[in-house]
Amino acid sequence: MKFFKKNQIILYVIALMLITAGYLSYTTDNENITVGGNIETADAKVIEEKNIGDAQLVSSNDIVDEEEKSDININDTNSQTNTIDNENLNTSNNIVNTENTQNVINTEENVSQQENQIQETSSKVSDEYFTKSKLERDTMYSQMLETYEKILDSSNALETQKQSATEEITKINNTKNSIMICENLIGTKGFPNNVVFANGDSITAIIGATELKQEDVAQIQNIISREMGASIENIHIAIK
Repeated sequence: MKFFKKNQIILYVIALMLITAGYLSYTTDNENITVGGNIETADAKVIEEKNIGDAQLVSSNDIVDEEEKSDININDTNSQTNTIDNENLNTSNNIVNTENTQNVINTEENVSQQENQIQETSSKVSDEYFTKSKLERDTMYSQMLETYEKILDSSNALETQKQSATEEITKINNTKNSIMICENLIGTKGFPNNVVFANGDSITAIIGATELKQEDVAQIQNIISREMGASIENIHIAIK
């Protein structure tokens, strides 16, 4: 009986130990599960923080990329601005060159117009000179003829005076005709502006020209010598 009771006590102790071991095992598993859950949560937080860090890094890269893009855009803008400035400068240079060219053309045109005006003025002055000279010469001859005609018409004039007046009238008319022929012939040689003066045996021809070649002088002298019966040494040529 004592042996049986001992065995029961031992069984109770073993059972209690098993129950205690089971309880401890159950408690440890729950704690492990909780700790495991916390570990998983910590890993999630690390991963989340890592993801946040990665996101920030990506954002930083994006900022760098944006800055690079901004720099590229700025460089592109500066390049475009420089290109536009260069184009504007080239355009301005072209405009300036065009204006300078136009100014040169206008200056040349003005110079040409001034030269033409000078030539026209000079030509008009020259024409006026020859016209006036011929008019004054013919007026002189007209006055001389009028004087001799008065002698012829005068009843108080001597016969010798009338004879002399007749000869002078003939001489003046012949001179006038010869001068007219000489001036017309000289004009056909390329010198339309010319005037011839006769003073006794001396003949002077004034030619509208800047210069005369030797052959031109010879032709004029031959015309005057032939038409007016003057010797070459008495013929004087001048230019106007």
